[in-house]
Amino acid sequence: MEYGSIEREIHVDAPPGVVFEVVSRPEHISQWWSDGADVEATPGAVGELVWGDRTDVLPITVVDAEPPRRFSFRWCYPDGEADASAASLLITFELTPSGAGTRLRLTETGFREMGWEAAKLAERYRDHVSGWDLFVPRLGEYAARLVSAP
Repeated sequence: MEYGSIEREIHVDAPPGVVFEVVSRPEHISQWWSDGADVEATPGAVGELVWGDRTDVLPITVVDAEPPRRFSFRWCYPDGEADASAASLLITFELTPSGAGTRLRLTETGFREMGWEAAKLAERYRDHVSGWDLFVPRLGEYAARLVSAP
């Protein structure tokens, strides 16, 4: 297996502006992915994703924020601290209007560049694949509920 990138694509029953907010704003991220988040959708902004009672806190650095088309950030830094010179994974959400909704394409890259030995690379890649298989549909369902709520 190559372990180059993970790609997921779904149709979301919400307009791109709503989907952009869902993938980039802390109050929304914590509804479909992490237990908490703190980040501004501004290139260069450093924030964090939180799981549990701050048992796992991962820094993220916003790379791109082009509402309502694109949001990307780096995460999974080797030393647990945001470091532009360190290897990290890059997550990109590309949003394209599709009828009354949005075609969301998620891409996560950088696995091979992390320098992990083969078994760890395979394990981390599998973990992220199964994670996105769970969280991307949740993202779509959450965004659709936002626009259907009275």
